[in-house]
Amino acid sequence: MPVRTWWIGARPRTLPAAVVPVAVGTAAGARSGEVVWWLAALCLLVSLALQVGVNFANDYSDGVRGTDEGRTGPVRLVASGMARPSQVRAAAALSFGVAGVGGLAAAAATSWWLVAVGAASIAAGALYTGGPKPYGYLGLGEAFVFVFFGTVATCGTAFVATGSVGAVAAASSVPVGLLSVALLMANNLRDIPGDQLSGKRTLAVRIGDAAMRRVLAATFVATAVGLAAVGALAPWSAVSMLGLVAAVDPVGRVIRGAAGRDLVPVLEGTARVQILVGALLAAGLSI
Repeated sequence: MPVRTWWIGARPRTLPAAVVPVAVGTAAGARSGEVVWWLAALCLLVSLALQVGVNFANDYSDGVRGTDEGRTGPVRLVASGMARPSQVRAAAALSFGVAGVGGLAAAAATSWWLVAVGAASIAAGALYTGGPKPYGYLGLGEAFVFVFFGTVATCGTAFVATGSVGAVAAASSVPVGLLSVALLMANNLRDIPGDQLSGKRTLAVRIGDAAMRRVLAATFVATAVGLAAVGALAPWSAVSMLGLVAAVDPVGRVIRGAAGRDLVPVLEGTARVQILVGALLAAGLSI
C-alpha cells in the first residue's frame, strides 16, 4: 500500500496536538531543572505515536460502525475503502506499541509509576471510539483530550525530561489542553449532521449547533485567560498571546455560521493557532 495512504490515515494536521505539549512541557520544566534531551525526544516519540494511534483507532472504529459514511471532512481509510479494516486496526496497534515501548523506556529511566499513566493513555486512545461503549460517542471526547493532550502530556514531559513538575508546567498545561479541545470541537461541529444520523452523541450533537459555536468561541477566550495566568508566573511567556491573533479568522467564521465544508478552514485555522501559541509559549518560557 502506498506510503501516502498511511500518511493520510495518520492525519498529519492533528500532529501539532502531540508536539505542542512536549515543547511547552520541556520549556516549562527547564525553569526548575536541567533538561535530559534524549528523554525529551523520547517524550515526543511517545506523544506522536499516541496521536497517530488514536487517529488510526478512530478511523477503524468509526469505519466499521459506519459513522464515517457520507462525512464532509477529510477522507478516512476504512470508510473510503483505501485500506481494509484489519490493516487500519494493525496500524493502530503498531502505533500504540511504539508508544508503549517508548513509555517503558521513559519509566525505566525515571519512575515506574509512569507505566500506569502510559497504560491509561493507550486505553483512553483505543476506547475513544472503540470498545462496547466508546466514550467519544457519549460526549466525553473533549474531557479526554484536555486531560491526556493537555495535563498529562505537558506535565508528564516536564517530569520525564527534567525530573520535576512545577507550577509553571501545571499552569501551561491548561491553555495547551484547551487548544487541543478547540481543535476537536471544530471537528465535531462540522460533523454534527453525520454524527446525528449515525448515533454518535458527541458534545456538539448533545448541546446543538448554536450552543457548540458559543462554547468553541469561549474556549479561545479561556485559552487567553490561561495564557495570562502563565504570564503571571513567567512574564516572557505572555508573548504567546500574540498567537491568538490568528484565532480571529476561525472564530469569526464560526460565529458567522460557517457549516459543512466551510468549517474546514476553521479546523486549519485552529491548528495554526495551536502551533503559533505553542511555539511562542515554549519560546517565552525558555527565556
